[in-house]
Amino acid sequence: MDATTLLKIGDFAKLAGTNLRTLRYYEELGLLQPAKRSQGGFRYYRPTDVNRLDLIRQLQDLGMQLEDIRGLLTNREEELGQAEFIGKVQDILRHHDQLLQDRMQELAAQRERVGRALIKLDECSACDQRPNAENNFCEPCHCSGTALPKFISALF
Repeated sequence: MDATTLLKIGDFAKLAGTNLRTLRYYEELGLLQPAKRSQGGFRYYRPTDVNRLDLIRQLQDLGMQLEDIRGLLTNREEELGQAEFIGKVQDILRHHDQLLQDRMQELAAQRERVGRALIKLDECSACDQRPNAENNFCEPCHCSGTALPKFISALF
């Protein structure tokens, strides 16, 4: 690989929006390997390695632990035939897709709870009570006698 197409670790960190410590830690865990090391031990990365780093971040954001991500990303190190290699990449992408679907369901449920809280707040605007310690921060609701939606309870 031509050294002119590779990025020094500092330049790669800037491109990737991360820091040297994170890159070294990911290398230690086997998540991200430099494409080359100089005789002095300097790490060099391919510009496209930022894509691997982005995938690692996305999987982490979706709740995967770094050890599990490492398990998914071993395809570069394994001696696989073409069909096996493609199958493994497909499995990784399917797993990523499932995590995204799960997150979307969680977000949809959270949006529903926020919607119910907003409807309840419309009811609260007609009430003469203001949440404070004397009225237990309107818990339960002075008007209906029911528990407040969790988001309102957390804010009142």
